[in-house]
Amino acid sequence: MKYAKALVAMSAALQLGACSTYGSIPSERVASATLTFANGLPAGTAQLLSDGDTVTMGVAVTGLEPGPHGFHLHTTGKCESPGFQSAGGHLNPAGREHGSENPAGKHLGDLPNLVVNEAGRATAQYELAGSANGVLADIFDEDGTAVMIHAGPDDYRSDPAGDAGSRIACGVIKAAS
Repeated sequence: MKYAKALVAMSAALQLGACSTYGSIPSERVASATLTFANGLPAGTAQLLSDGDTVTMGVAVTGLEPGPHGFHLHTTGKCESPGFQSAGGHLNPAGREHGSENPAGKHLGDLPNLVVNEAGRATAQYELAGSANGVLADIFDEDGTAVMIHAGPDDYRSDPAGDAGSRIACGVIKAAS
């Protein structure tokens, strides 16, 4: 129950507390994912929001170790415990290398590190690179897409995955109904 209350509070804060002007707030919820740890406990939620031209991912998590954690989109919409290897590698439809600091990078699945506070919580909002139609087509391909949190920070340059360590939380992105 404690986790559920924290997730509801973080989800509300994520939706209402982002630093945006009224005209730039994404207006359409297009998808969401419920993230869980390997033991089945809830880890948080991710939302995909669109303003028609862009897609923004908002995330709220709890129960993580403080510090930066690699945060990525993975190629397959499966989150099988214990190691979430069923999610495949990073979502990379353009065939690029990994990382924002890699001259040949970055791919669609590369997101900034998720920085978790001392209470084990984090909220963040990231704009996904590309047009809304293209991004959503890549996310909702035949085998779907997963959202992944790693144990350590992404170094933004090591190909193919940023040397972010073990996969500790995963969620399958599902279209909004």
